[in-house]
Amino acid sequence: MKLKKNFRKQGFGALLLVLVLGLVAIFAVGKQAMVSVDQGVVEGTNTGGGFDQYGYNYQARLFQGAADGVDRNLDGTVWGDPTYAKDHLVMKWSKGWDDARFHGAAWSPDAWEDNEWNGNVPGGSGFSEHYKIIWVGPALANSQLWRPGGYDVWGEFEVIMDQGTSKGTKPAHAWYTIHVTPAGYGAK
Repeated sequence: MKLKKNFRKQGFGALLLVLVLGLVAIFAVGKQAMVSVDQGVVEGTNTGGGFDQYGYNYQARLFQGAADGVDRNLDGTVWGDPTYAKDHLVMKWSKGWDDARFHGAAWSPDAWEDNEWNGNVPGGSGFSEHYKIIWVGPALANSQLWRPGGYDVWGEFEVIMDQGTSKGTKPAHAWYTIHVTPAGYGAK
């Protein structure tokens, strides 16, 4: 995967990429996933519904809260880094993703995942980024599901939207995927 422009040059981008890919890896399959929190998933499967103390609601297929909770360790850091712990994070995943990742179903075009990272909160990092990821199969760019403009991740997935804002002396908004066609989940 090639490095992205502005964010990556500021150092935040490299960390954000690791964090977001790590966040998504919670729900990703395969040996290439960067983070495995299967133990947390089992412990966090709140069968009564609602959100657990970290911000996960597995029945709603949603994480919402301070980024501090995404690593299932409320210690004022995100994987050991305090810079982004107060940032707000919303992760959503489809039933298709949930069924394949957690319940042994086959991966299908119905599997998608979404990360919305917002550091523009009191005490936050000042950075934001929004990712949309779909399953396209092991053939990747040769897959009939591949969409021009995205980039690959984990060997079977495509990032179909990646855009965000940076802070600093020259705040910027950047798109890291070329406008994917067709856009949106479930588009064929």
